[in-house]
Amino acid sequence: MVYGEKINNPKNKLTILIAPLNWGLGHATRCIPIIKMLEKEGCDLILAADGDTFSLLKKEFPSTVILRLFDYKIRYGRGLTSLAFKIILQLPRLSIVIKKEYQWLKKIIKTYRPDVVISDNRFGMYNRKVISIYITHQLEIKTGNFLLNYIANKIHNSFIKRYNQCWVPDFEENGLAGELSHPKKSNDGIIYLGALSRFENVSTSKNIYDLLISISGLESQRTIFENIVLEQVKTCQRKVLIVRGLPSEKTEIKSSNPFVKIKNHLSSADLNIAFQQSGMIICRSGYTTIMDLAKLNRQAVLVPTPGQAEQEYLASYLMEKKNFFAVKQKDFVLEEVLSKAEAFPFVKRNDNMEAYKKIISEFVLSVKSGKFAT
Repeated sequence: MVYGEKINNPKNKLTILIAPLNWGLGHATRCIPIIKMLEKEGCDLILAADGDTFSLLKKEFPSTVILRLFDYKIRYGRGLTSLAFKIILQLPRLSIVIKKEYQWLKKIIKTYRPDVVISDNRFGMYNRKVISIYITHQLEIKTGNFLLNYIANKIHNSFIKRYNQCWVPDFEENGLAGELSHPKKSNDGIIYLGALSRFENVSTSKNIYDLLISISGLESQRTIFENIVLEQVKTCQRKVLIVRGLPSEKTEIKSSNPFVKIKNHLSSADLNIAFQQSGMIICRSGYTTIMDLAKLNRQAVLVPTPGQAEQEYLASYLMEKKNFFAVKQKDFVLEEVLSKAEAFPFVKRNDNMEAYKKIISEFVLSVKSGKFAT
């Protein structure tokens, strides 16, 4: 299908709706460089989100229209059962939410008349009246179970096919996500953007912190890991900054250890600097965090969320490549982990982290000129 010349306004200015999924903050934060690039290209932007993702985007883009969307309300639980299995059990309820999301978009198209809708892993954000783009790095979903892999990938691919293009935030060669973004078979319309990071390398003073611990991800494992960390830093003699990953939280907590500083949330700009002022970083192996670490070439310890097969795969894959050190949450003992990480032979990557800019610029031009085709 070839889309005609943009006619919504006489200045040929594109209106683009961007809607990231609210699972942790990763989907929203990896959309930040895309949003900024589209702003630079002169597009009018509308954002749509819910929960902590809404709060984060509101802080990052206070003058941009942000619409309230539906929460998928995935119940994660405290157990270590595969997240994918739990999601599959919730499919009947999820399908209702996705249909509701699809109907919501129909109304928004009538009201705001976007030319393009960009969805980061939200299944119902497509419509034949607009160009629909889907963002995911999981072209191959890993669940830890062969049958669940088949079911999950079958469902995911059925949604990907409903979009005009699928943008993959990874490199076509030597990818950060390994098999997740490079399956043996994939749909048509796959565009590799290169890795996305909201961060920029800046000139900073010497390290202020010996250690930065970034706590993020789905509940209740986020809180479980936070409690492990808070208990173990009580006797730590290193300068530590803990970022809790709670942009909506108003109440601050303090550690009894004077060497430890705790923040509920840091803006992209502040976290960017904090990463570069820290000797070592401990964080989840969420894919967006991995892209941020790669952009800044930082040494890090990855602690995958238990039961989240994607994070467990990424931690193992990147440790094997010696890009990062990794440890399971159940084995996390702070001083032992730091001792092993300090002796680990880290191998730095040399990636072009600006590749996405050219692709997005060409995309905008193709839509404006009426030459966008799928």
